[in-house]
Amino acid sequence: MRLDRLLSQAAGLSRNEARKLIKSGLVSLHGAIISDVAAQVEEGSQLSLEGRPLSTQLACHLMMNKPVGLLTAARDSRQETVMALLPERLHKLRCMPVGRLDKDSAGLLLFTTDGELAHRLLAPQRKVTKEYRALVSGRLDDSARAAFAQGIALKDFTALPAELVILRRDAGQSEALVRLQEGKHRQVRRMFQALGHEVTALSRLAFGPLRLDERLQPGDWRELSEDEVAQLKEAVKLG
Repeated sequence: MRLDRLLSQAAGLSRNEARKLIKSGLVSLHGAIISDVAAQVEEGSQLSLEGRPLSTQLACHLMMNKPVGLLTAARDSRQETVMALLPERLHKLRCMPVGRLDKDSAGLLLFTTDGELAHRLLAPQRKVTKEYRALVSGRLDDSARAAFAQGIALKDFTALPAELVILRRDAGQSEALVRLQEGKHRQVRRMFQALGHEVTALSRLAFGPLRLDERLQPGDWRELSEDEVAQLKEAVKLG
């Protein structure tokens, strides 16, 4: 790709800003100053800006421990989104969330620049399991477990069968794990609501083969390892 484009994406700059820096002799490629904004360079090249090495790996895959209170969206004119937690450089790369966690939910949120990987992870026919921990009002019982296993009829669709594992229950509140292969808007909340239970807290623990890194505090994120990316691709048969 063109040098100005690579610098723009690697440093989180506009194309005009990148061109000015290149023409000013502040950019070096493999240790040598380069001033041709249209020079053809490859992703992964050793690029430096004012002597500071830049990462030119433009593929991006990461996990975040999403906090409650942020929208899962690329942008919103009225409310803050999860993108506010990422550096501008990743915005430039269009490292976007895979699916959604609603504003009141927390936990594992994946991001990627690979549109095909994101599409496959979300496609119901790929049967990628998501796991959630839910705190709900009231006492969950075996009838709730059976209802989840059968599939719950909601107003606009019938949820596919899902697994409900009751961790704790009493008259006032219960805690459970939910494993399902769909992810429609507020689906877990609506499934519990259909059975007369309000969700008071919901967090995603796993997405396919990956579990939330317990070292990540709410709002923290990290890049996925090569092995973790390979696990995701294997799970959706993406070579």
